[in-house]
This record gives sequence, C-alpha cells and structure tokens, in this order.
Amino acid sequence: MQNRLKEPTGPLSPRLSVYRWHVGMLASIAHRVSGLALILFVPIYLWLLRGMTGSEENFEAVLNWLHSDLGKVSIWLLGVSLVYHFCNGIRFLCIDSGWGESRDGMRNSAKVVIVLTVIAAMLMAVML
Repeated sequence: MQNRLKEPTGPLSPRLSVYRWHVGMLASIAHRVSGLALILFVPIYLWLLRGMTGSEENFEAVLNWLHSDLGKVSIWLLGVSLVYHFCNGIRFLCIDSGWGESRDGMRNSAKVVIVLTVIAAMLMAVML
C-alpha cells in the first residue's frame, strides 16, 4: 500500500476572507489599486495631450472637460493615486532594503503613507 498525500481541498492561495485585516494589508491592496488607476488613466492622458496640441476645437473640448466636475474629479483621483503610489512605493523599497521590516515598523510606515496621502488629497481638493 502506497503512502499518498491527501489532496488539499481548499485554495492553495488563501483568499482575502481568510486573513485578518490590518493597516499593512490595506496599504498593499491600495498600492495595487492606485497602480491600476494610474495605468487606466493613460488613455485619458493621451486624449488630453492630443487635444492640447491639436486643433482649436479639440483644445476647447479638452479645456471644457478639464473644467467640468468629471474632469476635476478625474484629475483629483489621478493626483491622489499618484501621491499614494509614490509614497507607498518608497515605503516598499525601504522595507525591501531592511528598514522598517518589523511588524510595528510596517504598521507605522503604512499609517504615515496614509496620512501623507490624506493631506495631499485635501491640498489638491483645495487647489482644484
């Protein structure tokens, strides 16, 4: 009789519902979401560039969109995503370099990134 290992019945990679949520985990997920937002903004950015360098009608259309509520919210979301992704990317580089690897260090650095992003978001909201 062969000694067989039992096949796992659950997923090999646990789903998010298995983990206990904490600030470091949220920071990591938000980093992925902000990166996705930045990538999805590229077509809009290219449209804006084309409109700014094209005909006078295209320039007016882009300008009208930028001054609309949708344009302002889009630019604000892009700015918030950019600030968060940048700050959290630096945080990840520091952790990968061995700085702040402890649980408390990771937790505190995630909180700092979130606070910086909230401050930047408020400043951008005032500017727009």
